[in-house]
Amino acid sequence: MDRAEHVAATPPPSPALQGPPGAVVLEVEGLTKAFPGVVALDAVDLDIRAGEVHVLLGENGAGKSTLIKILAGALRPDSGAIKVNGVAHAITDPVHAQQLGISTIYQDFNLVPQLSVAENIYLGRYPRQGVPGLVSWRRMFRDAAALLAGLGISGIAVRARVDTLSVAQQQLVEIAKALSVQARVIVMDEPTASLPRVGVARLFETIRRLKQQGIAVLFVTHRLEEAMEIGGRATVLRGGRRIATVDVAGQSVRSLIAMMVGRDLTELFPRQRGPVGEELLRVEQLARTGWFDEVSFRIRAGEIVGLAGLVGAGRTSVVRAIAGADRYDRGRVYVLGREVRAGTPYDMLRIGVALLPEDRKAEGLVMTMTVEENICLSSLSAISRGIFIDFRRQARLAARFIRELDIRTPSARTSVRQLSGGNQQKVVLSRFLSRAPKVLIFDEPTRGVDVGAKVEIYRLMNALTAAGHGIVLVSSELPEVLGMSDRIVVMAGGRVTGEFDQAEASEERILHAMFDPGMSAA
Repeated sequence: MDRAEHVAATPPPSPALQGPPGAVVLEVEGLTKAFPGVVALDAVDLDIRAGEVHVLLGENGAGKSTLIKILAGALRPDSGAIKVNGVAHAITDPVHAQQLGISTIYQDFNLVPQLSVAENIYLGRYPRQGVPGLVSWRRMFRDAAALLAGLGISGIAVRARVDTLSVAQQQLVEIAKALSVQARVIVMDEPTASLPRVGVARLFETIRRLKQQGIAVLFVTHRLEEAMEIGGRATVLRGGRRIATVDVAGQSVRSLIAMMVGRDLTELFPRQRGPVGEELLRVEQLARTGWFDEVSFRIRAGEIVGLAGLVGAGRTSVVRAIAGADRYDRGRVYVLGREVRAGTPYDMLRIGVALLPEDRKAEGLVMTMTVEENICLSSLSAISRGIFIDFRRQARLAARFIRELDIRTPSARTSVRQLSGGNQQKVVLSRFLSRAPKVLIFDEPTRGVDVGAKVEIYRLMNALTAAGHGIVLVSSELPEVLGMSDRIVVMAGGRVTGEFDQAEASEERILHAMFDPGMSAA
């Protein structure tokens, strides 16, 4: 039944960004933005055409996020012009940007967890009944369902609360929310970061439909294979400057990387395999009712074991249970040959198993604290004298890991929120390495990280395995799993459906195991 609720004023209709296919609908000229100590954008030029997917590439810190926030109205540029259909506009705020026909999907979700999917999609724009002040809930739920169906999104109930959805499902709601505004330019910041391959394919189908309607998409991604598949043109930023705008069809992954980082990365996955030592971790018949069942694998010193599967296959649930973050009902976990059953992640860290969580900002870092404080969070006993923290010890410990992991930060006392995604990931790793764990579980370690920072993380993995650590690598990027793993365990529907040595693993075999739960281990 429809119910009354306060309704925010509906913004006036946006002036359509229009023009024939190929016409410039949004143009940036000489855009400059500086923050204390850094020039984020230095006279950047960019144009976006109707019916094209324009890919924006660059390492973390290249200026992509600053450019996106200016287009979205969240930041004001110091100089330069933004033109819509050839007319210059000073975008004052996000509402103004939407009125101009520019809709932005941020990498970090902008949803209200306690509201339903439909309420989030139409937040501030609820459809009204004839009586002023009354919301037509029936229409809103119907329209939200139709929108999700049109995007090829299934399995999400429009009445479900957002905080009951998975990360991947929340990302899909964000996409639906942005598209519901009827924008003519859609800015997508890493929209596929948490999507399975099937979800990416559906999103790309939607983007192609948008292109046919003359809608322009500015697509920001660290996945260069996606840029090659969906992009028409690509603009590369480096150090706040535009390096080039090129036709994607005339480029290779290697050439795009060279423009992004200013050097040629000869190996995207520089795995250095060495001798394998003693067994560090063994999981036997682990089960949690409704989540996963009879999961078994082991990891030895010097080894990276990849855990592959679609979103919802149970990978994260398994590693969280192993690390003490979630419970399990049956099965056994052995560390260095001894059965353990710890109640918390801190207990498992003391035993020698560390989990680097999928959501580093929510679960791995305290964003209001400094780099130094975050590094030392798990080592308070080592840097304290009685009940008091010895700040000299804290500074020495932090300085050691900043140096050893090459964490690029203006200062140890810089807020961790100011660091790039790759450097934030290094801070999380430092926090756990300070406790010298034998087994490290990396859950999506390169999510939202640029290609240069990815290679640095891979090299850190090599250094860890060379020092006798064992690594469990959970990743939705199949090339990453294939390139960095010594063995690959595949999950589907909460069960192990295949296990492959590096020599016998192939993309085809892994995909068969992902989609065919009946496939046995090779």
